Amino acid sequence: MIYIIGAGAVGKSLAVSLKLHQRDVTIIRGSVDQADRYVERIEIWYNNQEALVQEVEVSTLNHHSELEGVVVLTNKSYGNDELARKLEGKTSSSPVVLLQNGLGIEGPFWERLFPEIYRGILFLSGEKTVKGVNYTPVADSPIGVVRSNNTQLDALVELLNTPYFEFRTEEFIEKIIWEKAIANTVFNSICPLLDIDNGIFHRDPQVFGLARKIIAQCIMVAHAEGISINQEDMEARVLHISKKSDGSLISTLQDMRNGRETEIDTLNGAIVEVAQKYNQEHVVEETKLLGELIRMKSQLMRKHNNQPS
Repeated sequence: MIYIIGAGAVGKSLAVSLKLHQRDVTIIRGSVDQADRYVERIEIWYNNQEALVQEVEVSTLNHHSELEGVVVLTNKSYGNDELARKLEGKTSSSPVVLLQNGLGIEGPFWERLFPEIYRGILFLSGEKTVKGVNYTPVADSPIGVVRSNNTQLDALVELLNTPYFEFRTEEFIEKIIWEKAIANTVFNSICPLLDIDNGIFHRDPQVFGLARKIIAQCIMVAHAEGISINQEDMEARVLHISKKSDGSLISTLQDMRNGRETEIDTLNGAIVEVAQKYNQEHVVEETKLLGELIRMKSQLMRKHNNQPS
C-alpha cells in the first residue's frame, strides 16, 4: 500500500498516476485529524491536455493504527514537526518519502529516529482549478537516501515511477536538494510579491536580474556547506523552469491567494539560517528581505481572508 499524506495538487496527481498503473493508494489528509473516509473521483489534466480520472480512497490518520507500506509526504513542509509526532509509532520500518520543498525539512523525522527516510525532488507545476488539477511535469524527479538500513531505493523508485509521474534514483541527492531550494527561493519569493506567473523570468530581463542576484547569494551559502553549484547552470535552470511553466502560478502565490500558510521559512528562512551558521548573513540581505516581505504579505492576506464578510 502507498499512503500519500497531502490532498493538494501534487498528492492527487501522484495518486491518480499510481492508480492508473494498478498500485494500491490511499490519500490521507494531512491537515485534518478526524473525518469520514470516502472515495473521491479525481480528475487531473496532464500537460493541460490529457484528462486522467481515477477514484481514490481519502481518509485521515485516525483511521490508521499503522501505515504498513510506503508513506509519501506531499503536504506542506511547515507541518512536518507535528506530522512526525503523529506518525511516530505508526510507520514502524515503512519508508517515508518526502516530496516537499525546502532545506532541512527531514529534520523532525531524523530526530525521532525514523529508520527509512528518503528525499524526492519534484520538477513539475501543479495547480487546482475548477475542473480538477492541472499537472505539468518539467523533468523526472530524483529520489535519494537520507537514512536507510538497507538498499531498497531502486525498488522504492520502481514502485512510485509511472509514465505520467516519473521518478529516478539519485545517489547524490543533497546537491539537488540545494539546487531545487535555490530555484524555489527565486520563484516563491519574487513571483508572489509581483503577483505574477512563473514565466516572468524569461519574459522580463529586469526581473531576471533580481533572480540572478538571489541565485548568487544562495550559491555562496551552499558553498559554505560544501555544496558546489555553478551560477550559470542555476540561471539556465531558472530560465528553463520559467519557460516550461509559463502561465502557471507558483505554490506560494496560490497559498497566499487562498489564505493559507506558506513554506517560505523552509526556503529563504532556511538559507538565512545556514548563512548565520557560517557568519555570512550579510551575503543574503536581499534573500532575507524578500522572505520577510513574503511572510508579512502572507500574514496580511490571511488576516484579510479570515475577516467576516
